[in-house]
Amino acid sequence: MDMSLIIQLVAGLIGGNAAGAALKNTNLGPIINSVLGLVGGLGGGQLLAQLGLGGAGEAAAAATGSGLDIGSIVQSVLGGGAGGGVLVAIVGVIKKALAK
Repeated sequence: MDMSLIIQLVAGLIGGNAAGAALKNTNLGPIINSVLGLVGGLGGGQLLAQLGLGGAGEAAAAATGSGLDIGSIVQSVLGGGAGGGVLVAIVGVIKKALAK
């Protein structure tokens, strides 16, 4: 498994649980926050990579050998954390709206 994917998953997990803790009225519980964080983290990181925001280009990634430089790590952390947090917030708001 690619190291950037692992970073995105971990950052999404943290972002999802942080969003759940910060937004008490949209908190879905630790297990659902974690699962949504993982999914959102992977999606957010991949979205940033597809848009070409942050990280190294293919030539720079090939030059470093492992494909991980500080730019790609930051991209994975930010994209994963934000994606996980946003997905938890969106699902929490939808769940709350449906419960009314």
